[in-house]
Amino acid sequence: MGKITGFLEIDRQDRKYLPAADRVRNYNEFVIPLGESATRDQASRCMDCGIPYCHNGCPVNNQIPDWNDLVYHGEWQEACRNLHTTNNFPEFTGRICPAPCEASCTLNLQEAPVTIKTIECAIVDRGWTEGWIVPEAPKRKTGKKVAVVGSGPAGLACAQQLARAGHDVHVFEKNAKAGGLLRYGIPDFKMEKHLIDRRVAQMEAEGATFHYGAHIGVTQKAADLVDDFDAVVLTGGSEKPRDLPVEGRDLRGVHFAMEFLPQQNRRVSDEPLLNAEPILAEGKHVIVIGGGDTGSDCIGTSLRQGAVSVTQLEIMPAPPEKENKLLTWPDWPLKMRTSSSQAEGAVRDFAVMTKRIIGEAGQVTAIECMRLDDKMQAIPGSEFELKADLVLLAMGFVHPVHEGMLTELAIDLDKRGNVAADTATYKTAKDKIFSAGDMRRGQSLVVWAIREGRQAAREVDLFLMGETTLPR
Repeated sequence: MGKITGFLEIDRQDRKYLPAADRVRNYNEFVIPLGESATRDQASRCMDCGIPYCHNGCPVNNQIPDWNDLVYHGEWQEACRNLHTTNNFPEFTGRICPAPCEASCTLNLQEAPVTIKTIECAIVDRGWTEGWIVPEAPKRKTGKKVAVVGSGPAGLACAQQLARAGHDVHVFEKNAKAGGLLRYGIPDFKMEKHLIDRRVAQMEAEGATFHYGAHIGVTQKAADLVDDFDAVVLTGGSEKPRDLPVEGRDLRGVHFAMEFLPQQNRRVSDEPLLNAEPILAEGKHVIVIGGGDTGSDCIGTSLRQGAVSVTQLEIMPAPPEKENKLLTWPDWPLKMRTSSSQAEGAVRDFAVMTKRIIGEAGQVTAIECMRLDDKMQAIPGSEFELKADLVLLAMGFVHPVHEGMLTELAIDLDKRGNVAADTATYKTAKDKIFSAGDMRRGQSLVVWAIREGRQAAREVDLFLMGETTLPR
């Protein structure tokens, strides 16, 4: 270990944001990196715990104390190599992961965890700048062909691992570019899309082939993949949104978040809107129903488009400001969190149920709500109305889309409607068909998708070759 008293001598310092008034003028990333010296100081705060719970807090099991120590000693290239042994895309997680590792940090017992996410991002960004991150083409080819359906983080991680193992990997993506929700769901101000393009170029140099506009089960038969490939991995994500079955749902101006967010991402990258009616928040009173990350992304996008006001409604009660660490640590705690987008000017309200959506001449004008008690029951007489010109439904996703590929292949589903496959083998009940990521586990984090993609790749390699050296 480097500086054994670092956590005592150096205060926690994290990245800062550009002022809200400046960042809402564009769709660029606005996080200000720490300098090299400050990052080194922050890395020195890592205590090298006897039992580093950050390993388990991180779904990909990053070797966090190891690369913290390497950064402290100035060995950045080795830190970059170490980081990539467990995470294919640390520049993604270094920007959009909620950092459960930091919740698990021993120093979080004193509200000052090591800035793990910031250090991770600094390592990988420097790795790209210095040219340390290069294609890792396989030394030999296996002669086996693998189809990966879906190019979100699970599909990309799976495809990269399998290509490096020497398999002929083909990635099928229904959209015009790779990335899944990384590209079409997460706004550019949280993660710019050239980061994805850079990784796709690396993967192509490693032997992966990308097929765009290939909507398996719609424009191309899924059965053909099963016939033509030695293994098929389904990583299509969880895209069926949770709806709001109330009066007025069919009014103009009421949209799913994933009708709204991809449009703006396509505008930023100069992609066509696919003949969809433009959904814009400019000059409107916007209501976002749903208090999670997708709702937060709707807020930031609406404010950048010029919304007059943005109100976010959450059906659950407001969480506590702070958790009881003696009960929750090192697990992820339920507590009040304010995202950068929420801090830009949204009004948040909790324990609110939408009773109906009100409109005139077919266009939404307001929503009627009721307040809920601590038992999630409506409080009589608590009705109130909010002016609304645009209502965005961001209440999460229930399961993958069943129509098309899954129906054609007659894939077994679990009780939640996800593809039935366990984490031991990632195999479905169908021969040579595997599944990973949100399509298998349900709506989750990017870092969990990367983990599942990596683990599924190992099981596919083992299935094809009878042995594997890919990491679990």
